[in-house]
Amino acid sequence: MIKSMTAFASSEAEIENLIINCELRSVNHRYCDITLKLPERLRYTEAAIRSSISSVVKRGKIECSLSYKKQSNGIENIAINENAVLALLHATSLIEEHMHTQQSFTALEVLNFPGIQQQPEMNKDSLLLGIKGLIEDALKQLLTARTAEGAQLKLLIQERCKIIQDLVVSANNRLPEVLAHLRTKIKARLTELVTDPDFDRLEQEMVFLAQKLDVAEELDRLDAHVQAVLSILNNNEPVGRRLDFLMQEMNREANTLGSKSADKEMTQISIDLKVLIEQMREQIQNIE
Repeated sequence: MIKSMTAFASSEAEIENLIINCELRSVNHRYCDITLKLPERLRYTEAAIRSSISSVVKRGKIECSLSYKKQSNGIENIAINENAVLALLHATSLIEEHMHTQQSFTALEVLNFPGIQQQPEMNKDSLLLGIKGLIEDALKQLLTARTAEGAQLKLLIQERCKIIQDLVVSANNRLPEVLAHLRTKIKARLTELVTDPDFDRLEQEMVFLAQKLDVAEELDRLDAHVQAVLSILNNNEPVGRRLDFLMQEMNREANTLGSKSADKEMTQISIDLKVLIEQMREQIQNIE
């Protein structure tokens, strides 16, 4: 199943008296590149989060952000570091001795001083287990979004493959007429220039020129590449790199077709092919 590399998902859960929010953003990238933005308190979960994401996402730049807020159940849940308060008051007294004046401050100001409020002890194992479940839920949403967009990309690529196949058929049908027209044109021109032309030699040169301008092989390879693309689109594993390689090969054949073209219609077919291939290539850049 084709998956896009562009998606967004978010999930929230109540874990160990914390409300934790997870956001996942995914964009295209050649490899699996995971960036984590974690609060210091949750930094120890980094390895587990990376493992969870990499087990599901095989390609793309993934940004995972965790944030949390405490549940507000009342003032009684605030824990005070009494040693820190005493140390702060002692330091304040020393400073006031040098200032020769007493400074007033409120208990609320003391409460907001770093280190005064104690973080309640939490069960890290339980917190990690909850966060892993939160990540898994966000990943499910992310994969659903990537799969939905991947289905749209698949349809767009299939439509363009069908148009390319039609252009290849048109080019194959046009090729005999192009060569016949070229032969007639050269014979007529030679007759104008030479009173006694050597038509046997002319025919040999025509065979050589026809071989040089023959694009049947390029058209066959183009058709084969299209068949390969359509087949790969039905695979379940990541296929973005293989499709990108096929786009390069198809573009090479379209360029050769254009360089060999000796006909206005064949030149236009070559241009149309290159436009379609470039459109497909841009879409494939977003496929995992």
